[in-house]
Amino acid sequence: MMDAMRYRGPDDVGRWHNGEDLYLGHLRLSIVDLNDGHQPMLLPDGSLAVVFNGEIYNHNTLRRELEKRGHVFQSHHSDTEVLLHGYREWGRKVIDKLNGMWAFALFDRRNNLLWLSRDRFGKKPLYYSQIRETLIFSSELSSLSVHPLVVTPEIDQRSLMKYVANGYVPAPSTIVKNVYKLPAGHNAMFDLRNRSLRVNRYWRYEAQPDLTWLDRQEELCQTLVNEVNQAVNCRTQSDVPTGVFLSGGIDSSIVTSIAARTCARSNDILRTYSIGFRESSFDESRYFDRMAALVGAHHTKETLTNNRCIELIDTIYSRLDEPIADNSLVPTFFLCELAKNEITVALGGDGSDELFAGYDPFRALKPASLYAKFVPNNLHAIIARYMGTIPVSHRNMSFDLKISRFLSGFGWESQVRNQIWLSTLTPSHLAKLFGKDLTIEFIEELYEESILSWNATNGSNDVDRTIQYYIENYLQNNILAKIDRAGMLNSLEVRTPFLDISLIDLVRTIPPQLKFDGRNTKAILKKAFSPTLPPYIVRRGKKGFGVPAAKWFANKTLTINTKTFDGLMDVNFLEALYNQHLNRKGNWHAFLWAYLALERWSARPMFSQKT
Repeated sequence: MMDAMRYRGPDDVGRWHNGEDLYLGHLRLSIVDLNDGHQPMLLPDGSLAVVFNGEIYNHNTLRRELEKRGHVFQSHHSDTEVLLHGYREWGRKVIDKLNGMWAFALFDRRNNLLWLSRDRFGKKPLYYSQIRETLIFSSELSSLSVHPLVVTPEIDQRSLMKYVANGYVPAPSTIVKNVYKLPAGHNAMFDLRNRSLRVNRYWRYEAQPDLTWLDRQEELCQTLVNEVNQAVNCRTQSDVPTGVFLSGGIDSSIVTSIAARTCARSNDILRTYSIGFRESSFDESRYFDRMAALVGAHHTKETLTNNRCIELIDTIYSRLDEPIADNSLVPTFFLCELAKNEITVALGGDGSDELFAGYDPFRALKPASLYAKFVPNNLHAIIARYMGTIPVSHRNMSFDLKISRFLSGFGWESQVRNQIWLSTLTPSHLAKLFGKDLTIEFIEELYEESILSWNATNGSNDVDRTIQYYIENYLQNNILAKIDRAGMLNSLEVRTPFLDISLIDLVRTIPPQLKFDGRNTKAILKKAFSPTLPPYIVRRGKKGFGVPAAKWFANKTLTINTKTFDGLMDVNFLEALYNQHLNRKGNWHAFLWAYLALERWSARPMFSQKT
């Protein structure tokens, strides 16, 4: 199981057996306390043992508090040991005190319990399967799947539908039958005495708007700046070389400017890393070049060519534990590969778009509501037919693609509209692909995670509901999974300052109209950092980090075998969509990429395509 994910921890390996029926294994990417951080780690009396993946950024503060309470530490400054003493002092409430990212398994010998926990947002992965009386768990599906009890893993049909609908399989499901992801913000308790497993949520993002901020915006801006500064600064602490991913957007530019000032105070130079593209609609070079020069960074950049990108597709998906249909995984992997030549830890701007309403669908919320209210179905049908006559463009975030995505959400309840906007196919197409009737029951099953998130914010407005959807679904299952896999496949840890818990506690009090003011996304974030960032960064629009997949499928640079999943999908309908794309009668690149990713992933010898 450890050999299957050796890249996650190339620096050290450890195994421990309790003498009866519990086995713990750990692969270490050494970052904090290089000498004393060996795992599995035990208390001297052997009463507690832990294997831990992640970083606890406030471990020094917690250590001092525990030492005042009489705890004696063996390591120099290991954050792992803080988990053991913290559990001894506070029990499972220790996670309420943690500021960081984690997936861990902690064995309590006295109570014969194994505690699995995953951080609040799901930055670190944790898979598990209970087969009869045995609980198997790991950081990766590919690792778990080589256990002898998980014989010939099979694709789960229900998860397959969700994968095509989402571009990922939402937690707690996985693409494989009888294997699950522990969702973000959840614990699992396994009682070794009666072999029972209980999963429960311990934390959830909840919007709690403080309307007094509307009249105290200057104070809010300063508080926000202070919190972001602190979040970045604590994530630059490391015993190994650290750098920043710089895209030239506002989020990465904020992180870069703060990290550069931190480095300057210690007479160090910040390392930054960027990826450019030859196709202008995907390239952001002029922004990240100017930003890197402005802060005086040691800047490393490279252009991702089409040939290199095609090569990387096989490299990535032949090693990926679970398929992800986000094609930005390829340049993200390339960026991590580039950075790993010099550093072991990188900081990025992920999480800001979800928290501060940074995506284009936030702009579409009100127009969609008005459109649904005033445009009758027969007129919508005419508009949709007219849109079908507009020439298909394969430029990044093209107008025709945005309009077709907008229209795809028409006629559906607002609680599923966000998911439909981001889906690889419309609900009617999904029903045809999987041979289902387009019923309410089908929609509720297909988008159940989106519905649950939307309804979790009762009484809130659509902006807060959409933020809830993005955090619990898109961020957890796509963005954070993508950056974790791209980083760890290169033995690189990526940290996300915008998901700092102290910052989150502030962000959820910000009224939604200060995040999206009806015109500007991330309005309050831009206002807060406009004094310290150049206008060309603050005012620029959002550009997705992706590849020209639509063009590659159209000119057959990328191809698929439409019969690979015959029996799981309607091959005739699939071929019809494929031909439409080839003939530029439609832009189905999102679905085709999802299919390609699934196809390349399923070629791994440990997986079968049986239902």
